Amino acid sequence: MSMQKLGKVGVLLGGRSAERDVSLKSGRAVLAALQRLGVNAHAFDPADSDMAELSAQQFDRVMIALHGRFGEDGTIQGALDWLGIPYTGSGVMASALAMDKWRTKLLWQSAGIPTPEFALLDADTDFDAVVARLGLPIFVKPAREGSSIGMSKVTAASELRAAWKKAAEFDGLVLAEKFVSGGEYTCAILAGQALPMIGLVPKKAFYDFEAKYLRDDTEYRVPCGLPAEQEQTIQQLAIRAFDVLGCRGWARLDVMIDADGQPYFLEANTSPGMTDHSLVPMAAKAAGMTFDQLVLSILEQARVG
Repeated sequence: MSMQKLGKVGVLLGGRSAERDVSLKSGRAVLAALQRLGVNAHAFDPADSDMAELSAQQFDRVMIALHGRFGEDGTIQGALDWLGIPYTGSGVMASALAMDKWRTKLLWQSAGIPTPEFALLDADTDFDAVVARLGLPIFVKPAREGSSIGMSKVTAASELRAAWKKAAEFDGLVLAEKFVSGGEYTCAILAGQALPMIGLVPKKAFYDFEAKYLRDDTEYRVPCGLPAEQEQTIQQLAIRAFDVLGCRGWARLDVMIDADGQPYFLEANTSPGMTDHSLVPMAAKAAGMTFDQLVLSILEQARVG
């Protein structure tokens, strides 16, 4: 596709979620890549401008570089469907499902996709019973946030209530997840194909917001270190997990692999980060793609509905 046929492109960035700052970084990197390629691309922040302006300014398609609520959860996608403007990534249903880690896990369980055991937490929860069932450690997280915002690793039963309160500051739906001891990996999907997996080795206790965006000592292993046959098996399972949610275009799936080699899928990110610390660009590079080529490939798949 020629750059002229792409038309006028809006890069949606910023937004109103707790991940606004990360989205601004992703969006600026994407915008710079498109402009380097000669695309008629412009920044558009939904927090500053009414969505109707996308039509008024005659954008032909948009690249979504929003993260979290109001950008990755189906709301922006629904508005763009209404406006009839093609957009990148998953549609309304898949975006909403993937943003909700609890419902993602329910769907994966029903389809036979392995995912760690879990429980929902609220003010009336019997926290001791949750510890007895899931064991320790336990990861506690807001069900509908990303970038590890509000997440805690609970190592003592007495910490669970405080971890719930912390997560509940960001979302009324709070998930407690059984800890899987083993390696942490991520698998990106692009245009129906799995990119090379990445092994994550954070220097902190787990791969949290600081490890993702602020520290420079997190180790990213590409190749991931798994035997080729095992990596291929997990990649095919990741594509299935992607398809079960109804995703399209691109996404990144996070997975833990226990000591016995059993993978457990944690979540799917339908609008992954595109910063200098982000994982999908690393995976694309390992597959022989430049950052600019990756951005263009994502944009070319933009569609309505």
